[in-house]
Amino acid sequence: MLVRLLGFLTLGCGCVVGRYREIGTNREVAYIEEKGGACPSGWHRRNHTVSLKRRTTVPSAFRTRVA
Repeated sequence: MLVRLLGFLTLGCGCVVGRYREIGTNREVAYIEEKGGACPSGWHRRNHTVSLKRRTTVPSAFRTRVA
C-alpha cells in the first residue's frame, strides 16, 4: 500500500496519530504512531489503525468530510 502523509496530531492522552491518504484508493487512514506514556486506552496501540469516525479517538479535525 502506497500512502501520502497528511499530518500528525497529538491526542490529549499523549498518543501521536498520523493521518495518511492511500494513493490507489484515495481513502484516508489514521495510525497510532506513538503511544503516550500515560495513555490508559487499550485501543491506542502503536502501528494500529484508528477509526476516523470515532469521536473519542480522533478529533473532529481528522474526520473525513462527506460532500
